[in-house]
Amino acid sequence: MDTQHDIALTHALAAIPGPVPPSGVLHAVIPHTSRFTVVGNHLAQHAELSLVAIGIGVHIQSLPAGSKVGIKALAARFPEGEVKIACALRELEAHGYLHRTRVRLAKGRVATRTVFCNQPGAVLRGGVVPVVGPAVRSTRPAPALVREHLRVPEPTQVPEPTAVPDPRLVPEAVPVPEPVPVPEAPHAPVRLPSRTARTQPRRPLPHPHVLTPELRQASSAFLADLRRHAEELVLSEQDVEELAPGVAAWLEREATTDAIRRALTADLPKPLKHPARLVRHRLTALLPPPLPGIHDLALPRRAPVTPFQTCDGCERAFRSHDPGHCRDCRAQRWEAA
Repeated sequence: MDTQHDIALTHALAAIPGPVPPSGVLHAVIPHTSRFTVVGNHLAQHAELSLVAIGIGVHIQSLPAGSKVGIKALAARFPEGEVKIACALRELEAHGYLHRTRVRLAKGRVATRTVFCNQPGAVLRGGVVPVVGPAVRSTRPAPALVREHLRVPEPTQVPEPTAVPDPRLVPEAVPVPEPVPVPEAPHAPVRLPSRTARTQPRRPLPHPHVLTPELRQASSAFLADLRRHAEELVLSEQDVEELAPGVAAWLEREATTDAIRRALTADLPKPLKHPARLVRHRLTALLPPPLPGIHDLALPRRAPVTPFQTCDGCERAFRSHDPGHCRDCRAQRWEAA
């Protein structure tokens, strides 16, 4: 079946000025006259936010003040689960778009106050006063984000903005005054936490108790010979010198060279970028324990069991190494004597 063509869309694309790219997306731009939201490209094209976080951020920015934007409310609105929505909200909060604080109400109840900032460079808490309603545009460029482990310094006190009456609530006969610009305070850079996860400290390379010259020479020759069995394991002279104590620790624990070679050359990744790191890791992680001694392998000896004997007087069974009378018969004989 042939591909269907939309005649109206074809005429609209033909009216696009300039050369049309051979591939990629084409924009048919139709100006909005109502029900639209201005979203910055810093959010729509964010390099670190996920697609779910960007979509939720755009959705929250399009909602009127007072709308429910909690995890339960968003999960009831969208098909994504609560786990994805919670992760997206944490991303927006980490990048300064979302601010959630716990406030105490008049009757002692505690509620969560959520503030969404369309300019994440502004510090809402004491830095820049948010404007509810028609915001005043500023020609100052947006502040850059700085990723450091520092606290944000307390900004200077900003005077309260002059209240701007809502044009919808003013009668037609009363003229609406012009909005008074809000004095701007110097923007403080937002300090974002580092995204690098803490890594576990690397285990040290094993060493033998005594590294003799003969043991070092045998370990170095073994490492240099690895490329004959696996062409990926080409080690430099410095790598061989550094890894020789690890092989010596295996040899000290009576591991054969064939066993060490199989442990180092089995299931190599393709491609192998750092052969010395892989050899170091396997020498450390797969180090066998020392061989146990002969006495450690022997079963523990059990205490000898005293056999049963039959009493010559009452014919009851009792434990003793020698035949004779039981304890009760011996006691009666002592009393009779």
